[in-house]
Amino acid sequence: MAVTTLAPAPKPPTANSPLAAAYARLGEVLPGLRVSEVGAGSGLPEGDGWAHTTELAAGGDVLDAFLTWDEEQVRRDYGTAARPDVVASFGLHRYAWPATLLITIPWFLLRRVPRLPVDAVAFHRATGRLAVRPSTFACLPDDPAAALPGARVVPHEEALRGAVREAVAEHMGPVLEGFGPRMRRGPRALWGAASDEITEGLWYVGGLLGEERRAIEEAGLLLPGSTAPYPRGAGFRELTAPDGTTLPTRDRASCCLFYTLRPEETCVTCPRTCDAERIERLTTPR
Repeated sequence: MAVTTLAPAPKPPTANSPLAAAYARLGEVLPGLRVSEVGAGSGLPEGDGWAHTTELAAGGDVLDAFLTWDEEQVRRDYGTAARPDVVASFGLHRYAWPATLLITIPWFLLRRVPRLPVDAVAFHRATGRLAVRPSTFACLPDDPAAALPGARVVPHEEALRGAVREAVAEHMGPVLEGFGPRMRRGPRALWGAASDEITEGLWYVGGLLGEERRAIEEAGLLLPGSTAPYPRGAGFRELTAPDGTTLPTRDRASCCLFYTLRPEETCVTCPRTCDAERIERLTTPR
């Protein structure tokens, strides 16, 4: 029997990495998501539960094994089997939500936008670890990191937002092609799902950082409406609670299909969830 040599777990980002502070802060507020950087010319970790994003995008055996985790989780947690397209939708969400944060959080915290094509990322499903091998990053002219190797200086904030949209599209495009046939959705619905992952990931982590309002505003500027390939904008709006306070909400561009397992339960941002129910759920102590 051949012996498989496992690559060691990647080391944490080095202090001189232009992205290190953002990834470290993300790990502080969201301990279940750990990001490690791999140096240029080094290989991404392999074996022992690691999946390269290029392998997921290929849509073959690695993706099948990846989705088996979701299939087994549904059986374990809900005592029923999910349709194959539902399993694939869950799997895409559980990859895309953290993957988009790899790009949006350095932008949100540091105004630096890494370029991370699919061959620069690996995901460890069981632990939530991500390994990245960034090469270049976009930043503003007054950023001290503008003089570093790999920096690509853009003239203003809107150009930097364009770099975010481009970086996410470059990464997610092949991933959506890999998952798409299993999800049985067309390109518009798939890119709608990507829009949701960008928006809701940034919104959630912004709240953990104590900057929910800024995260909502930034997401609205990042996705102001239909901006190819994203079919819809962030779509935030406000509801009014019985005591007069405002409650932020949005309507998802795609459906997570959780209702197929629990028809009586919908996401608070699901278009099926009426505003009265949203207000009740957002104001009821848990």
